[in-house]
Amino acid sequence: MELLLSFPLLILLAVIIFGFKSFTVVPQQEAYVVERLGRFHKVLNPGLNILIPFIDRIAYKHTLKEIPLDVPSQVCITRDNTQLTVDGIIYFQVTDPKLASYGSSNYIMAITQLAQTTLRSVIGRMELDKTFEERDDINATVVASLDQAAISWGVKVLRYEIKDLVPPQEILRSMQAQITAEREKRARIAESEGRKIEQINLASGRREADIQQSEGEMQAAINESNGQRIAQVNRAQGEAEALRLVAEANADAIRAVAAALQNPGGNEAVNLKVAEQYVEAFGKLAKENNTLIMPANVADIGALVSAGLKIVEGNKMPAK
Repeated sequence: MELLLSFPLLILLAVIIFGFKSFTVVPQQEAYVVERLGRFHKVLNPGLNILIPFIDRIAYKHTLKEIPLDVPSQVCITRDNTQLTVDGIIYFQVTDPKLASYGSSNYIMAITQLAQTTLRSVIGRMELDKTFEERDDINATVVASLDQAAISWGVKVLRYEIKDLVPPQEILRSMQAQITAEREKRARIAESEGRKIEQINLASGRREADIQQSEGEMQAAINESNGQRIAQVNRAQGEAEALRLVAEANADAIRAVAAALQNPGGNEAVNLKVAEQYVEAFGKLAKENNTLIMPANVADIGALVSAGLKIVEGNKMPAK
């Protein structure tokens, strides 16, 4: 009786275990590889999946996310026989779970080793200075080589980045000295360029000052010449005006004398005036000169006056 009661319990327990073995939940961004009786059967997609217990089994589990893989540092020799310690990081993703399961026994190790050998080969074709300048080219070359080989492993290599390039300490010191010398050279060049520009600016300033000064002197000379010309013109006009006024005054005086001669007693007045001027002229001549030249008839003043009156009479008659 007890055996009959325990048999259903065993069946129930087997059904429960069978049920748990039959259902499998696959998380998002993961893939499970199922083998049936030791052979590849299928790849389970994310979600609820049903398996046959004791016949199907999950042989491999893969994540489909992008995976960063650190590449251990290694010593590489450049084209100019300089040692470099290089390490990097690889970013890859499983694209074919079946090939990732059966294409390689350990695709992670295969990717790491291939990255190291490819990196040594690429750096060996470059000189030391080029390795620092062409890191992007190195990364692209390593990615291309890895991606081509990883196709058979069901893996896609997305990118490779060099983290550190460390030369020996002696090389570092020489590079630092070279950088220091280069900076000092640039500083001296910049200083000399500054002095050159300063001298050019000073010369340009002096030239501009000389030009401005010469233009100022030229303008001053022009203004002075114009002023002198205007002064000469004004002086000439003044002298002409003065001569004209003197001539008009003399003409007025002559006309006044002529008019006075027409009046009674005019001749006597002219005689008196001529005699006075004659005497005054000889008086001045005697004061100003040590030598006095006298006319032959100086004693005959009356004759001289008469001669002068005849001239006046001669000029008077046509006026009538």
